[in-house]
Amino acid sequence: MKDDPTNTVAALGLRVHSGWAALVALAEPVAEPKVIGRNRIELVESGKRDYLQPYHAAAELEFGEADAFIKRRFTVSQSIAIQALGAPIERLRREGYRLARCGLLLSSGLPPADLRATLQSHALIHAAEGHFFREALLEACRHQQLTALMVRERDLYARAAQQLAISPEGLQCKAVDLGRSLGPPWTQDQKYAALVAWLALAERTISPD
Repeated sequence: MKDDPTNTVAALGLRVHSGWAALVALAEPVAEPKVIGRNRIELVESGKRDYLQPYHAAAELEFGEADAFIKRRFTVSQSIAIQALGAPIERLRREGYRLARCGLLLSSGLPPADLRATLQSHALIHAAEGHFFREALLEACRHQQLTALMVRERDLYARAAQQLAISPEGLQCKAVDLGRSLGPPWTQDQKYAALVAWLALAERTISPD
């Protein structure tokens, strides 16, 4: 592997939760990528329930107030995401890495279409909150001029296995091995983030931006 990272292509992978996301950065070569960064990205300014679960909070308001609250909270979370994502990106670029893409994992649910209907369904509220924070990070990726590769989490292993020509079982072993030198935390969050970063890195070599 190169000791000097200058112009070495790298990619980010993100797995989002309510109020935060796991980030893993990988660098080429694609055949044997290495982890060059691991962060927890905060997407809210504090652990207040209204911030972590904005749709739950909005469901307790009158509709007009709920709509304004969601829009206001998205503006805040987007601003926080831009700053939080910018710090590790700036570090990697300063070290000489050339960031290509950002892989972002999606849920299986559909994005919310109608706020009134969403606020009347507990299941839709949960789905909307996941979409809310993913959209904030997607806007942060755009702000950083990173092309986002979006992959449904349920499709991750199948798509990566096909793209990387590695069996799903082999990918599971690779996901563990990538974090071996780092030590904990290397949970499912980091493994999934690493795999989507790897996929983004691999697809970058085929279709450069």
